[in-house]
Amino acid sequence: MEEIDASEVPNALVQAHATISTMKNLLCLAAVAMALTARAEKIALTNGTLINPATNQILPDATILIDGDHIANVVAPPEKSDNAKGARVVDCKGKFILPGYIDTHVHFFQSGGLFTRPDAVDLTKIRPYADEIALIKKNLPDTLARYLRSGITSVVDVGGPFWNFEVRKTANATAKAPRVAVAGPLISSVSRAQLDLGDPPIVKIDNPEQAHEFVRKLAAQNPDLVKIWYIVNDEHPVDSFRPIVHATVEESHARKIRVAVHATELETARAAVEEGADVLVHSVIDKPVDDAFVKLLKDRHTILCPTLVVFERYGRTFANKLNLTPEEKAWGNPDVIATLDVTKIPQEQLPDRIKTALANPDAALDRIKKTYDVALKNLKTLEDAGVTIAAGTDAGNIGTIHGPALFREFQLMKEAGLTPMQILQCATANAAKLFGGETGAHTGKIDKDSFADLVILKSNPVNDIAHASDIASVIKNGVVYTSDALTRDLAGR
Repeated sequence: MEEIDASEVPNALVQAHATISTMKNLLCLAAVAMALTARAEKIALTNGTLINPATNQILPDATILIDGDHIANVVAPPEKSDNAKGARVVDCKGKFILPGYIDTHVHFFQSGGLFTRPDAVDLTKIRPYADEIALIKKNLPDTLARYLRSGITSVVDVGGPFWNFEVRKTANATAKAPRVAVAGPLISSVSRAQLDLGDPPIVKIDNPEQAHEFVRKLAAQNPDLVKIWYIVNDEHPVDSFRPIVHATVEESHARKIRVAVHATELETARAAVEEGADVLVHSVIDKPVDDAFVKLLKDRHTILCPTLVVFERYGRTFANKLNLTPEEKAWGNPDVIATLDVTKIPQEQLPDRIKTALANPDAALDRIKKTYDVALKNLKTLEDAGVTIAAGTDAGNIGTIHGPALFREFQLMKEAGLTPMQILQCATANAAKLFGGETGAHTGKIDKDSFADLVILKSNPVNDIAHASDIASVIKNGVVYTSDALTRDLAGR
């Protein structure tokens, strides 16, 4: 063996380290190149029925050509395409191909579990809120994957702490995740001190000057939306907060940022739209909408997100009458779902709100019915009038499960009288409009140059919206994931 002079050892080590570093870099580059090659795969989806809710188009025996992360072409018989040469063929005979679903109202700072809103029910002696938030952050990859398993390839988070912007960054760098648009902390008429751990999701704003300043702070993070939490009560009437709504919209629009407003009363929603709100993120639930309000939404091209499912889930959870769907039980986070059994909480630690609901569950269910009597009729009125409706769940709130809660939303939209195609349009093309930006312009439809974000179903959702969850495969960014593989992935987490 050749001897090495001791004085040369440091140089030899440096050279060896450099060689190893170079090899590591080359291996990393090779891995990246392999990943890019995989992502640039050409795929031909053949023999399936294309359903494009954006145009009410149904094409049997269609061929969808995917090149990398985008749709290269859509071919219908009797046309033939030479572009399929060299593509991996995925036979979709007997299946139905739609744009990936979009949930336009979620909150990643909330788990959907019982401990996630101490301002609603204080159970912090059982689980401190800081521990709840730490668990939410730890579980983020799992939460993102559950959206994809549900066929949801894009979501809009309409309000959370400043770390929401890190959620967007993480999702964009994760393959098994939906595309994510986000708003930062909610600009609010009321305080929620229970949620403030130093980076509050809800910030009380007291005057227009503060609103301008806070929007400028948000703008530095490039939000997809600015969110207003327009809460009204005897102490906070509609008009008292209206100047702050005006200032928020003015500053946001000056910076080309859209504004979403939480407004559940007719007069609150009317004031928000008159002040320039681009999106209403809840249904009106206090009274029937009038013709003037409908005309206002149409004239202003305002998008409304009904969030029907969330209206029942707090009350049903507290009354121990939770009605999770089969999809939620199968694809929701089991640890989160386990927390929703309020009977497991020691009686002496139950907040009064839960005790009251448990003592008289029929009263809780009656309140829910009264809410839906108004909300469902209002949704049908707005849909019939041609207002743009975008599907959303408010997932993350107590009992509203990240991912598959969208299918309960579909059920309620059906109860309101919407057709399956209208519901699908709300969850694709209309939802893409709410998502906004370049991403929104390239999602929610099956057209040339749109993102290859698709869901392949085993049965026809146009015949019955219940079939929307009969998922065979999900395609995100041009990568095909079978439902079985996604389910196994969740089971292994």
